[in-house]
Amino acid sequence: MLHPIMKGISVIIVSWNTRELLKGCLDSIRASGGPLVREIIVVDNASSDGSPEMVAEQFPDVKVIRSEENLGFARANNLGLERARGSWLALVNSDVLVHPGCFQRLVDYLAGHTEAGLVGPAVIGGDGRLQPTSRRLPTIRDTACRSLALDNIVPRWPLFGGQTSRHQDSARPTEVEVLSGCFWVARREAVAQVGGLDERFFFYAEDIDWCKRFGDAGWKVIYVPEATATHFGGGSSARAPLRYSIEMLRANFAYWRKYRGAPGVVMFFLLSVLHHLVRLLLRGTQTVFGGDSDSGYKFRRSLVCLRWLLTGTGTMQEGGGQPVNRDKTTVCVLKPTLRLKNGQAPSRSVETGSKTGNYLG
Repeated sequence: MLHPIMKGISVIIVSWNTRELLKGCLDSIRASGGPLVREIIVVDNASSDGSPEMVAEQFPDVKVIRSEENLGFARANNLGLERARGSWLALVNSDVLVHPGCFQRLVDYLAGHTEAGLVGPAVIGGDGRLQPTSRRLPTIRDTACRSLALDNIVPRWPLFGGQTSRHQDSARPTEVEVLSGCFWVARREAVAQVGGLDERFFFYAEDIDWCKRFGDAGWKVIYVPEATATHFGGGSSARAPLRYSIEMLRANFAYWRKYRGAPGVVMFFLLSVLHHLVRLLLRGTQTVFGGDSDSGYKFRRSLVCLRWLLTGTGTMQEGGGQPVNRDKTTVCVLKPTLRLKNGQAPSRSVETGSKTGNYLG
């Protein structure tokens, strides 16, 4: 039996070993959401730091879905979406602090603009600087500019700007192609039409894919700068930074295969090799001439990524030292296993808190 839809926001948070950041996120939602936030769902990806226990103890009104394995960002969010009952659906990273009035301004925009399906706030980093959260959809030209570092050399030239969008400088709501997945609020009807996040993306690129699908379905994706939030960044990926650099490559290969087929995969492979060769040259030079530790780390990151691209494997010292095999990702053509209207893929998870189980519709 499906639960009736509630008027208000369902907030979905995916967490993996981000106990303190998650606590800060939940505190900020409690302080800023008010009656507009009707339910909060935390999907825990098999954390070992006591995150789900902390939520159960300190936030008993929050529903917790405990997975026995790391499902990745897309699949975990889909579990939350399937159980969400709100008329508005907010996907918020665990390393985000929601500012007062943020949810209200985003929902007000959606309520007043029926063509908008997905909105996001202006996002401020932990250093107090505005983060570039709006981007263009990937193209061969923009990827080539990024590979050659032209977007850093001449950042204000639109022709060479890469995927970076200048819309975050706008003081008014602006339609964009892609919004960072760190903080979204979506219209329930739009999600029912578009479907959930594509589960072939374990981590990264799912935001690009979802925004593209909203646009393809006729829904506008809107950057709303009047609403603001803080995003510390890397809350989960910081646990294994080199491994997650490879995860980003894996996700991008999946995206290019999905929308450009085999020719797109080949082109992205060549541009990725060029990208990391250029970085090795630049950062190797910086390291030789007294570069800081950040230059040394970026050199190692490019070396690991280049090895993975050329050999198909890369052994990470972080995150358990498991090898990352390219063969399982660059040729990924599987359809998403989860359908929000027709049922859910089998997964090992346990839910605590109020019982839910509805599908979007």
